[in-house]
Amino acid sequence: MEKKPSFALALHGGAGTITRASLTPHMEQEYRAALRQALEVGYKILREEGSALTAVEATVVHLEDCPLFNAGRGSVFNKLGYHEMDAALMCGKTLEAGAITGVRNIRNPILLASEVLHHSDHVLLSHPGAEDFARNQGLAFEPDAYFFTQQRYDQWQALRDTDVYMLDHSETGEKKFGTVGAVAVDLAGDLAAATSTGGMTNKNFNRVGDTPLIGAGTYANNKTCAVSCTGHGEYFIRHVVAYDISCLMEYKGMSLAQACNLVVHQKLKQYGGEGGLVAVSPTGEVTLPFNSEGMYRASWVAGGEPLVGIYQE
Repeated sequence: MEKKPSFALALHGGAGTITRASLTPHMEQEYRAALRQALEVGYKILREEGSALTAVEATVVHLEDCPLFNAGRGSVFNKLGYHEMDAALMCGKTLEAGAITGVRNIRNPILLASEVLHHSDHVLLSHPGAEDFARNQGLAFEPDAYFFTQQRYDQWQALRDTDVYMLDHSETGEKKFGTVGAVAVDLAGDLAAATSTGGMTNKNFNRVGDTPLIGAGTYANNKTCAVSCTGHGEYFIRHVVAYDISCLMEYKGMSLAQACNLVVHQKLKQYGGEGGLVAVSPTGEVTLPFNSEGMYRASWVAGGEPLVGIYQE
């Protein structure tokens, strides 16, 4: 009997030392509500027969617009007090991808990545040329004040006169790997992945993480899976995490869950790489593994109930 077409969406809003003790009940409620709202945005598109690419892009736009997450509006400050943002978008059907790195003042970096995918012959554009391209494409820019949040500013003030850079963290020094992302499979069986981040607080020398690097932090292939990562980017780059999962499925015949668990809980952990990811297969299987204490996450598979999580269950 032929399997009925299905669809599914999964998203993340960062991982790290996120425990019940580190969030007030009010903050936890805010995060859960924001994750659920973003999930509903993408799910509605998929339910109405929209493409996976459209769904993950819209989901990430919603997360970028929320100051709770280190992407778009909530991005952290770099060494010079700017917001340097990265993003990537990939289509599993064609393997086309668009990515941008180091951009400033772009309201929605994921929309710029989308423009690179759809309207250029390139994959990855960097600052300042990426911003020139954004202007040519008529994308929205915002002043520095739009990206200001007190918590991010206080984090930066504590570090600005040092050579220390930090993964997104709270006032108590807890580690949070701030990135947002989404993966989806649509009713046509096509996959897509999208990721966006503000990077590391007090980062210097135009540091680039795994988010805009296709195969490291973002990857989608209709043959195997779509993956969006969040964590200590240097480790995800060295281990080519997103593509590694796809390869384990394609060449070793592993299931999505087996491949993700091997990479996140064994390969990465062995070298001290902390973080997690969300992934989806062509059949609608979803997995959201992480080796940190928590990961802001949500998923919704057609016919099932929406799931929202923060801590280790």
